[in-house]
Amino acid sequence: MAMEWNRLLNPGRLCRSDYPEAPGREAYLQDYDRILFSEPFRRLAQKTQVHPLYSHDHVHHRMIHSMETCSVGRSLGTSVGHALLKDRRISADQVLRIAGHVQAACLLHDIGNPPFGHSGEDSIGGWFAAQFRSGNGLAARIPADQQAEFAYFEGNAQGLRIAGRLEMARREGGMRLSYATLGAFLKYPCTRLVRDAVCGDGPAPYSGLKKFGVFASDAALLDEICDATGMLQEGAGWYRRHPLAFLVEAADDICYRIMDIEDAGAVGDLDRSDVAAVLEDITGKRNREEDAAMPLNDRVALLRALSIGAATSAAVQAFMDNYDAIMSGEFDGDLIGASAKADAFAELQRLSVERIFAARRKTELEVAGRQVLHRLLDHFHGLYADLASCEWDQSQLGKKHPHWKQLIRAVDLDLRGVEDPYTAMHSLADFVSGMTDRYAVKVRGMVTGSLQV
Repeated sequence: MAMEWNRLLNPGRLCRSDYPEAPGREAYLQDYDRILFSEPFRRLAQKTQVHPLYSHDHVHHRMIHSMETCSVGRSLGTSVGHALLKDRRISADQVLRIAGHVQAACLLHDIGNPPFGHSGEDSIGGWFAAQFRSGNGLAARIPADQQAEFAYFEGNAQGLRIAGRLEMARREGGMRLSYATLGAFLKYPCTRLVRDAVCGDGPAPYSGLKKFGVFASDAALLDEICDATGMLQEGAGWYRRHPLAFLVEAADDICYRIMDIEDAGAVGDLDRSDVAAVLEDITGKRNREEDAAMPLNDRVALLRALSIGAATSAAVQAFMDNYDAIMSGEFDGDLIGASAKADAFAELQRLSVERIFAARRKTELEVAGRQVLHRLLDHFHGLYADLASCEWDQSQLGKKHPHWKQLIRAVDLDLRGVEDPYTAMHSLADFVSGMTDRYAVKVRGMVTGSLQV
């Protein structure tokens, strides 16, 4: 059984399946605008990509990375769309829809990431895991079968929670993005509970199960998206990826692998001549001599642009080579790994692990970031514990604990929907993971009395 483009490109909106498209304002264009103008997207400008709290003007943060990813995603979608049109697999109108939904999903793909990059995810998860091990406090009262989604906090699942629940005044469906864009966004279309039931302690049997992309409380949203787009469901309760999710993943892989290397040259973690050499593995040797007077920095920039182009072409070819397997849900891997540039990207990954992720300054700031997040989680956990003792009545919390009322006002903490330990700890994770790097440092200073004014 193969997935069908007429369903995969469903322009209906989450929780508003009958919402009509306006002439000249197709669903993917509205999706892009809703994401772009949202507060969570704006905060990505002050969230770490790789290097936390860096003052260098040209080092990437999450917003720039997301914008670059959606540019590459649009190119991937356009090229794949034209190739499918040539093979008479889609209509001319669907070329634009494929490109548009990939672009919008790419813009959304990191919206759930916490401060301090992937180390922030690990820090939040580590804090919750410690609470569960201790067996004390409000967090430990979360049912055992729901604890893993906190102990392995996942920015992808937080992203769906933001887009589908928290944004647009928390109305039903959140941003109400189109089914097609949300399907393309779902890199891991499963809950943590389902993922663990399928994988146990062993390796994931499918790329979409390597992590989880949906919290248990959002499982109904997952089912609605996948049913609307015709994504293939497995008996255990997980889904095969939407074909466009592979293009979103490829755009992300291309941008962060190549740009991380360029950033490492800019901050001195790698010599720029080494950066040029590894990028040349992607572009291939040029047929003409370089301008001898060209500064090394300009040469790296040129190679970066050529590398993105070469990798994009390779990913498009990999999609077309594996088209039948992708449409039937049988393709298990990633497009870059299945492309002619796989070895060159493996070398980029090796350099990242050995030279970039282990750099002293990055390591020091990640340690500091972990302490910031843990201090915030410790402090606000006390607020939610006292709210529980007031039977989840915010007015009673204000009367019994006026200092919490003052703090809620100081940070504009949203406690809507908090009614038990599970919803309380998701609210805590919403608050802390939604912070920018600098705001996290600022609030930590406020609650510890060391705020600089």
